[in-house]
Amino acid sequence: MATFLNKRLQSRLSELFELRSMLREMEHEIGLDGLTKAELDVFLAAHALAGGRQEVVTSNDIRNHDLTSGITQASYHRALRSLISLDLLEKAEGYKSRHYLVRNHLAGG
Repeated sequence: MATFLNKRLQSRLSELFELRSMLREMEHEIGLDGLTKAELDVFLAAHALAGGRQEVVTSNDIRNHDLTSGITQASYHRALRSLISLDLLEKAEGYKSRHYLVRNHLAGG
């Protein structure tokens, strides 16, 4: 029984390794491999909320997304500012603050 569980664990670890390798390769291919974990999670949450379209997403919605729930408030705001300076997010027109658009060149648009 222990041998079966050990083989199953080894198989699952191999699958996890393959998935992580594929994710890193994809991140590299689209130019996201230089982001910190917090920046990547904030960007992916914003992209998911926008649905890959040019829809406005709010800071609160991004902050409450599953991907960003474990990020401290200070790290979240640093990541948000960084993504704006990297031109991956932009402040949405017509709003004073806390409304953003995911840039077209990475939103699939």
